[in-house]
Order: sequence, then structure tokens, then C-alpha cells
Amino acid sequence: METDRTMANKQANKQFVPILAALAIMFLAGPADAAARPNVVFIMADDMGYSDAGCYGGEVGTPNLDQLAADGLRFTQCYSTGRCWPSRGCLLTGYYAQQIRRDNAAGIRKGNRPDWAVLLPERLAPLGYHSYHSGKWHIDGSPIKGGFERSWGAQRKGCDWDRFFNTKSWTEDGIKAPGARTDEGYYSTVAIADHAIQCLKLHRKHHGSAPFFQYVAFYSPHFPLHALKDDIAAYAGKYRVGWDKVRRQRWDRMKEMGIVDCPLSERDERVVPGWNLKPEALRNQIGPGEAPFAVAWGSLTDEQQAFQARKMAIHAAMVTRMDAEIGRIVEHLKQVGEFDNTVIFFASDNGASAEQIIRGDGHDKSAAPGSAESYLCLGPGWSTAANTPFRLHKHWNHEGGISSPLIVHWPKGIDARGELRRDPCHFIDIAPTVMDLAGGEWTSAKTDGGAGPPSPGVSIVPAFQRDGAIAHDALWWCHQGHRAIRMGDWKLTWRTGRGEWELYDMSTDRSEMNDLSAKHPDRVKSMSDEWQRILDGFIEDL
Repeated sequence: METDRTMANKQANKQFVPILAALAIMFLAGPADAAARPNVVFIMADDMGYSDAGCYGGEVGTPNLDQLAADGLRFTQCYSTGRCWPSRGCLLTGYYAQQIRRDNAAGIRKGNRPDWAVLLPERLAPLGYHSYHSGKWHIDGSPIKGGFERSWGAQRKGCDWDRFFNTKSWTEDGIKAPGARTDEGYYSTVAIADHAIQCLKLHRKHHGSAPFFQYVAFYSPHFPLHALKDDIAAYAGKYRVGWDKVRRQRWDRMKEMGIVDCPLSERDERVVPGWNLKPEALRNQIGPGEAPFAVAWGSLTDEQQAFQARKMAIHAAMVTRMDAEIGRIVEHLKQVGEFDNTVIFFASDNGASAEQIIRGDGHDKSAAPGSAESYLCLGPGWSTAANTPFRLHKHWNHEGGISSPLIVHWPKGIDARGELRRDPCHFIDIAPTVMDLAGGEWTSAKTDGGAGPPSPGVSIVPAFQRDGAIAHDALWWCHQGHRAIRMGDWKLTWRTGRGEWELYDMSTDRSEMNDLSAKHPDRVKSMSDEWQRILDGFIEDL
């Protein structure tokens, strides 16, 4: 006969077993609510101009991006670093590039990240996320060592930034390289989307409803100008009107959309990257149709106008093909029921490029423009149009170099549809934002070398609900001697070769045409001191 104590113990055990089971499930499966947390897809274009996409005022066909914008948000003052590798370092760490040795500055030499500058996937893994990388890398270390479970496309390990129509062989877990997915064979923009979709299929197979972070980094529309024939044909003759007219048409649409409210900048006719081929070399190696500077369209010869119009048609074709591949990724998310709870970001790593160089497989002057045997660059004339209405290009810290489109789409979490957000933000904000979405807190990573500094970025999640919800004390830039800092509506910038600070009021003059430095010397002094103080802090942290 059982005693009262024995019966009580049995009852207690019955109550305790479910508690142990629940704890076991929680620890084995990760965060209990991981399946309810949003998936994240971050899509990065390469050298795409601020105004190229239709939803940012461009005439380029981007129906999929336009639909994401119509059903989500467009940020009008999102900033990159102005160059590919520092932008990607900011994006995946939440730190400025110089802060983590991913770009040079006085007192800081570019190199490998400090141990505390871990990549976003390493922060997401403890929250139950699985991370995948498809496309361009351009960060120190390997994607796999940085926490990505699958990766393909990094330079010299698949497709790379010098060619779109061929690739080096690769396999991943028995998966062979993508085959001839187009009538012209391999094309990297298609292959990158293929890999991203395959990652998502394998994620679903092996991890079910666990959340994922998919980083899709296209090479398009970075030079060389390589595009599929049918995509180019869709733009035949469209750009014979010239870059001056295209700029003005874009500017008019952007003002009507509310994207910008500033004057149209003047063309910087003689400003090009110092490493560009010289005019004589361009004529000899490309041909008489090339144009070395952003001069008035009407000053070009008929041969130059025809050749330049063809180049912009190829650039547009590259963007349109990228948009189509984004559409395939979106369609897959819909088919598997993940679309509504997936936060999709789209941005460009910097402004359009004025570079004119030849590398990779070289340039055959007899080859059709846009084919694998050609090596053409967009150049400063069309780059100025792509960055409408801003000044300068990739590499500079003026608005044309650092302004990026930013589309955010999340049906389950963003009620607004087609709204604009004017909050200034920066790529340093992306990692803290994704951590916020994942339900985690941004904490300084602790390593054997100690704890890292706080991220200078902030979560932009509050801006999903209303305009004006986020703020920074300052945003900071430095690249190859160019410098800038923005504090509120004031921006101070320094261009290599000029030797003096320029001051602009961003509330009325984002096109940076009215330098107010002479009128506000005290502001110039205080902002330049703050720029230096921030740099000194990076040096101290390192």
C-alpha cells in the first residue's frame, strides 16, 4: 500500500516531467520563438546609381523592385561609404570601415578585422538563424569562417567582378556549378540568384521553419558592361536623347515622387578618377566613340553619341536582368509561404562609377559591345545621370558617391505601403537593425583580446512605423583622402586635391552646389574637430 509521501512524490514527478521536456526542447531547438521571427534577405547591387530604379525616378525597367517599393518603404537618405569593400564591411559588422581596419585613414592601415568585429551571421546563430551568402564577397576572411553556412561567388572562387559570361568551376556539398541557364550560356546574375534559391530550398529541407538570413550580393551593374542580347535590345535607341535630357527627366520624376527637393547639380566636366585611362588611351584601346569626360551631350560627335547611347543601354539591361532575378527569388519565397514574414532589403554599395579602365580578359574593339569579348565601363557622363541629381560618383564622399537607394519590404511587420522615409541612415545601421528584427540585443563582442566598442549604428526598425523616428549625432566618411561628416542637416566634406572643407545645408542643397563654409567658419571648425575626434576614437579602439 502506497504511503501518502510516495503518492505525493509520484504526483510531483508527473508535474516535473513536462517541465523537463519543455526545457529540453527549448535548449535543443534554440530560441522558443525562433520560427516566428522574420527571415531576412539583403540584396546588394554593385555600382548602381541612386536614380536608376524606376521607383527612384529612373527610366530603367525594374518592375520587381518597384513592386517591393510600392508595398513597402523607400528611404531617401540612406548612405554607403562610397566604395565597395568598405561598404560591405560596414554592412555585415555594424562598424565604420576604418574602425575595423577595412579602409585606410591617417593612423589606420587597411587589414584584417579585429577579433571583436564579428560578422552578422555569427551574432544571429545563437538566435536560431541560419545564414547563406550568394555573390560578391570583398570582405577579409571567408564567408564560411564568418558564420555563413553556405557560400558561393567570392572573387576567384566562382564568378568575379571582371566577367559575367564565364566562371571558374565550383562545387558545394555535391552541387555542381549552374549550367547554361540562358540562351547565351552562363551569366553570373542568373547564377547568383540560382544559388540563393538553392540555399533557401536546402534550408527548408534541413531546417524547416527556422529563420534564415540570405545575403545576395550581385555584381551587376559593375563594369565590365556585359549583358544578355535580348536585354540590351529592349533599350535599343532609348538613350540617343543623351545624358543631359535623361538627367532632367529623372530629376523631374524624383521631385514629383518626393524623393528629392533640391536643385539639379551641374556636371563636373573634368573630374574623373585618377586611375582612368587617359583620353588618348581610350581612343586607341576602345575607339573614337569613347568620351573621357562628362561634357555637354550636344558637344559629342555623332559617333560618340551612338556609342555612348549603346553603353547606357547595356547598363540598363544589366539592371533589368538583376531585377528579373530578384523577382525569381521573391517568387520562390511566395511559393514556400515565407514571403509575408521575410524582411527584404535592397541597396547599392555605392553610387554609379565614372571609372574607365580595361582589365580582366581585355577588350576586343571588333567585339559587339556588351559581349564577353568586350570590356567597357559606364564612364562619367552616364554615371552623372545615374546619380541624378547629385554630384560626383563612386569613390567620392559627395552625395553622388555615397547616396544609396534603400527599399525595405515586410508584409507582416510594416503596415505602410509605398511611403517614404527621410531619416538619414547608413550601412552601419543594417546589422543592428537585423539583430533588432531577430529579437536579439546588440552587445559588444567579447574575445580573448577583450570587448569591442559599441556599434555606431542604430536600428532603423522604429522608422518602419513612422518618418523621423531615428537620429544620429553624426554620420562619418573617409575614403582615399576624401572626408565628410553630417550632423543634422549640415554636411561638411573635403575633396582630395581641393585642400579645403566645403559646407552644405542638406535641407535645401543635397546637390551640394552652394558652399557655405565662408559664411559659417565656426560651424566648419566644430564639425571638422568632430570628424577628427571620431577618427581618433577609432585609432584608440584599435
